[in-house]
Formats: sequence, structure tokens, C-alpha cells
Amino acid sequence: MADDKNVVRYDEDSIRSLEWQEHIRLRPGMYIGKLGDGSAPDDGIYVLIKEIIDNSIDEYTMGNGKQVELTIEGKEVSIRDYGRGIPLGKMVDAVSKMNTGGKYDSKAFQKSVGLNGVGTKAVNALSSSFVVTSIRDGKSKTAEFQKGILMKEHKEVKSDEPNGTRVVFTPDDTIFRNFKYIHEYLENQLWNYCYLNAGLAMFFNGKKYISKNGLLDLLERKTNPDELRYPIIHLKGDDIEVALSHNNDYGEDIFSFVNGQYTTQGGTHQQAFREAYVKVVRDFFKKDYEASDIRTSIVAAVSVRVQEPVFESQTKTKLGSQNVAEGGVSMKAFVLDFLAKELDNFLHRNPATADALKKRIEQNERERKELAGIKKLANERAKKANLHNKKLRDCRVHLNDEPPVKNRESYIAMQNDTTIFITEGDSASGSITKSRNVDTQAVFSLRGKPLNTFGETKKVVYQNEEFNLLQHALNIEDGMEGLRYNNIVFATDADVDGMHIRLLLMTFFLQFFPDLIKKGHVYILETPLFRVRNKQETIYCYDETEKQEAVKKLGGKPEITRFKGLGEISPEEFGRFIGRDIRLQPVMLEQGDHIQELLEYYMGKNTMDRQEFIINNLRVEMDLIEN
Repeated sequence: MADDKNVVRYDEDSIRSLEWQEHIRLRPGMYIGKLGDGSAPDDGIYVLIKEIIDNSIDEYTMGNGKQVELTIEGKEVSIRDYGRGIPLGKMVDAVSKMNTGGKYDSKAFQKSVGLNGVGTKAVNALSSSFVVTSIRDGKSKTAEFQKGILMKEHKEVKSDEPNGTRVVFTPDDTIFRNFKYIHEYLENQLWNYCYLNAGLAMFFNGKKYISKNGLLDLLERKTNPDELRYPIIHLKGDDIEVALSHNNDYGEDIFSFVNGQYTTQGGTHQQAFREAYVKVVRDFFKKDYEASDIRTSIVAAVSVRVQEPVFESQTKTKLGSQNVAEGGVSMKAFVLDFLAKELDNFLHRNPATADALKKRIEQNERERKELAGIKKLANERAKKANLHNKKLRDCRVHLNDEPPVKNRESYIAMQNDTTIFITEGDSASGSITKSRNVDTQAVFSLRGKPLNTFGETKKVVYQNEEFNLLQHALNIEDGMEGLRYNNIVFATDADVDGMHIRLLLMTFFLQFFPDLIKKGHVYILETPLFRVRNKQETIYCYDETEKQEAVKKLGGKPEITRFKGLGEISPEEFGRFIGRDIRLQPVMLEQGDHIQELLEYYMGKNTMDRQEFIINNLRVEMDLIEN
């Protein structure tokens, strides 16, 4: 018989009902995906902003208000639109009662971004402070919340402000720990809203964003015109818009949207475009080209509007809808009918563009055939190398036939957290391997400095053992769809050699797999430079300023250790730096950056500008190391 201490009591007192805000705070991943610290574009703090702005965009698409203002001061976010304003009598319910909202009326919000009535409530529940004000027909009303709990409901007052809604909130730092906003992510987010809503003016801390030509403007911003093989093709129809061209990069670069939502993980509309584009091109040239030859080096954007879209997750990053409307035409047929007419007509009317497209496809075909034999040998070498024992310490998410957890929600969250650390040296690899989360974190060990791949063809990826094994570990040989890890992290020493390795790795990814960087998968691991401690407390510091603050806090003469390499950090300590409080620096392409120009500048011939840049930055880094 079991000991009384081990008996689990199950009676009326064991049954508990959670308030709506408690459930959101207990399971935030169900509502906003991963939390993060702001280092990734899909981290929770950006989802909170998006959820509020989405409501403003829905107002705009129905003809209400022509601008949206976003202001961020410190960690406080303010969003003001000029739509109709939430009906004053229902304002509190709209932001604090589940399954309450105007989007259940499909006539009013037929092609809205979200129909579940949850988004704003999630923002409210996950904010330490949330204040909503609605201005409507000469009156306004304000309500104040803390962590989803109503603190004060103000009375209606007269107002001479224009109609609209203002939401001011501060994410709860007990949930979003050590978070910071990266303004480049927010700018990209606002630009996407503008591209999909031509004429809408977005403001971010006073700076104006506006697009007149929709997806054409998007591709012009994302590409270098000197590298395009032909002028951007821009096609518009009822509830669909497409822009496309080919450049000199490897892979496919497709931006997809539904009802104004950037679907970073694609979905049925993106797949429909990929398939329809191949069929139309084959039919136009009357030749059965390989699909990969047609799509390699494509840069495209596709936007559709559908009724009551179904997404595969609460964060709406992947569309699952099979039809454009209930009982209507399928997504595949809708996209194919549009391209079969509009793209075919365009190519007939523009023979120079058609000829340039054909040459790009035939170039891809030649390169694929040249690589066929090399790829086969490389695949055999990868198998013989026993990748998963010698180079890769994989995580359980991929090693097991059965997921580490049975709960689907938890498993999806684990997949989003999958991380591979690319590191150099046995000691560093050993420390990370011993301290990692074996469920979601993998380690790939480099042997020495990687090859400089600038100016090389893709043949080098298969001929170089390190890069061949790395692409197999990532499972990206045939495209990004098979990517095994959501986060690719360079874990190198913070010295000159370590920085050189980072640069060589970035060159490899930019040259051959640029989508990994463009889609926000690549990061640099930040590890502490100093350990400051006394008998009572230990503080890890990531720069000189933090070190001085730690010395001041601990007082006296604390022990100060300068970490010169990852191998000097014990596995026990390392576990603190790659766990919940991990600090990652995203590798990003800023507006105006173009891949070939970047590679030429950093890895090409030694120009005076490049030499000066390296000398100046090296001097800063060496000062930091010596201190």
C-alpha cells in the first residue's frame, strides 16, 4: 500500500477554474508563439505590437482612417489609429472578454487578418500596464488594466480628437525577460503593412512609411536592380497581387501574405504560387523544365485575400486554408487561373523579358547537371563520415521517432526553439555539449577555420567536407523547407580568430543560403567577457560597462575573471548562458544592403575603404580584449 505522503489527493478542491487572463499568462505560447527577448523577428514582443496594429489595418481596409502611429519610448508602446473607434459601451469587453469582438460579424470583417477575438486580450493579459482609449463621435472613454485585470474604468467625456483607438502598453518583464526592441524588425513590419495597403501612412517615432506601388515597391527595396535578370513583373487582380523577377542568388526568395499578414512560414497560398508559376512557365515555353530550374534564383512576393482564413497557429505565420472562400474555388485553382492569364499575357507582350527568363532557367539547368555527379559523391561522403557521431551532437526533437513530449502544443514550441550551435575547438564544443538542453539544442563542431567561399560556385559546398557536412546537418541541400533548426547560432570566441570564423561562416551562408539570413534564422551567441564575484554573489558581465556596474554593486575588491575563450567557461557556467537568459545577436541585412555588394566589400579585393573599416574596428575589439 502506498505511503500516505505519496498519495495524490483528487477531490473538489483539486478542480480549479482559471480566469481568462490567468490562462493566457500561464500558457502564453498558445496565444503568441515563443516569448524570446526581441532578438528574433517572431519574438513575442513584436507579436504583441502586431496584434494591435492588425486591428488598425482592418479598419483601414474597410475605408476608415488613413494612418497609424507607433511610438516606442523605453519599453512602453503606443499605437494610435484613426478608424471608427471601438464602440464605447463595449470597449472594456472588447479588450478583456474572450470571444468578444466585431470580427465575428463576417460581413463587417470578411477578409480580416484574425477572426478569433483573442489578440488584443492576449496583449492586455501579458502587459504590466495596458491603457485603451476609444474616441468616437465627439466622445472618448479610457480604461486601465494591469496584467489583464481592470484597475480603473473612466467615464465617457467629450473629446475634440479625431475618431480612432489608442492603446498604450508595456510588456510584462516577468514574462518577457531582458527584452529589447530591435527597430529594424519593427521597420520591416511597418513596411510590409504599407506594401500591402498602398496609400496607408505608417509612422514610427515620427518617421513616415508609405507605399504607392505595393509589392513592386517591396521587391525594389529587397533587391539590387543591377543584379536582376529582367525588370520586375508586377501583376494585380481581384484579391491577388504578384511581383517577381530572377537575380543571381541561390535558392528561392518568396515573400507571401494573406489579408495583409506576412506569412513567414508560407502555407497553401505560397505553395499554390510555386506550383502555378512552374506550370505557366512550362506551358509558355512548351518545354518540361525541372521545377527547381524554374524557381532557383527567383525573388517574388504574392499576396492574396481570402474569406475567414485558417492558420496553422495562433501567430498566423502559416496559412492552412484550402479555399479562398467557404464553398468557393480552391487556392490552387485561384492562383493558377490568375497566373495562367496575367503572367502568360505579360510574357507574350514582353519578349525581351521572356528571353531573359528562359536564359536564367537554362543556366540553372546547366549548373544543376554539372553538380549532379559531385552531389552524389558528396552525399556518399557525408554518410561515410558518420555525421551524427563525429560532427553533430543532435537534439532529441530530431533523434527520436517519437517526440520527447506527447502534447502537440509543447512539441511545436520545442520545434520553434530548436537551435544548432556551430562552434570551433574541442573544449568549446565539449562545454556546450555538456550544458545544452538535449531536447532542443544541437552542436556542430568545426575543424579549424572554414574556407573563404567568396567568389566560389556551389560546387565548393559539396567538395569542401566541412560545408558539405554542415548543409547535411541543417538539411538545406534541397531548400529551406527541410531546415531542421529554427535557430543557427555561431558560437565562437570573442577574439580576432573567433570573429574571423564568424565572418567566414556569414560569407558561406550569404553566398549559398541567403534565405537563412533573410528569414532571421542566423545569430551570434553572446557570452560574458567577465565574471565578477565575492563570497555572496556572482555576476556575469558582457561588456566593460556591466563590469564596472557589477564592481560597484558588490563593493570592496571582488574577484574579476576575464574569459578569453569559450573553452575557459565551465559546462556548469555555460548552462546559464545558453538557457532561458541566452543572449543572441541577430545577423541581419539592413535596408539597402545587397548580398553581392556586401561580400565584395568585406571579402573582395583590398580597397582603402575596407582596410580602414577593418583597422578601426579591430582597434576597438583589441582594446576590449586587452581590458
